[in-house]
Amino acid sequence: MTATGSLEERIERLWAEASEPDSGEITDVVGELRDALQSGSARAAEWRDGQWHVNAWVKRGILLGFRAGRIREYPAPHASFFDKDTMPTRALSLQDGVRIVPGGSSIREGAHVAPGVVCMPPTYVNIGAYIGEGTMLDSHVLVGSCAHIGKRVHLSAGVQIGGVLEPPGAMPVVIEDDVFVGGQSGVYEGARVCEGAVLAPGVLLTRATTVYDLVREQILRAGETQPLTIPPGAVVVPGSRPASGAFASEHGVQLYAPVVVKYRDAGTNAAVVLEKSLREGTELA
Repeated sequence: MTATGSLEERIERLWAEASEPDSGEITDVVGELRDALQSGSARAAEWRDGQWHVNAWVKRGILLGFRAGRIREYPAPHASFFDKDTMPTRALSLQDGVRIVPGGSSIREGAHVAPGVVCMPPTYVNIGAYIGEGTMLDSHVLVGSCAHIGKRVHLSAGVQIGGVLEPPGAMPVVIEDDVFVGGQSGVYEGARVCEGAVLAPGVLLTRATTVYDLVREQILRAGETQPLTIPPGAVVVPGSRPASGAFASEHGVQLYAPVVVKYRDAGTNAAVVLEKSLREGTELA
């Protein structure tokens, strides 16, 4: 039996037993889960058998931590904050290889942040999130609990990535490798953005969003058990479509509708090229 397997069984048992919030066992298990998530040996979502799978036991373990946690003070150099004692922030060091620029960024324990990640201030990464190597988190970026962010992703200023912590069986947001997300965009409710896609500034994606692919003449929607999925290499921009009904027609009312206008080519790649100098230089001082 693997260490992760043993941890999974303990979490599932505690979840089923609905243990008291002050349970010492819950505190121990949540601590082990944070370590496993932080190292990347456990993930809320993982690629397996050709598709993404949600590990509901991971999300149940995180929820157990919130259930059992007590509010405590976390002294900081300039201002204290008060949060659950089971959800502390990470104390990173030079050896982690993550570049965090001064200015109020925060990463919770139990978030996997790979070497070469750059965090511009202010950035917030919640527990259970997975962030791959070489990814850039620009200013005012939020990565929610259990979200999966791949390698060499660029999340531009003001981007919001929802996590989907509950219900435990729901698929978290997945942003695959080499995706570029423009400023003030948001991806929520388990949507999946496939490898190499580009979201222009201001694109909003949720499970209820309908996306119109003008290139392939397709309509992209979430299925009963499948998330809204943006195809690999798709370039998505904000668009609109006419609202139905006489009143809407009379007043020219339009509804928001993201549109796939092209698929990545040499021109697109040049426009979203990631400056290597911003991601290099993580060697120890």
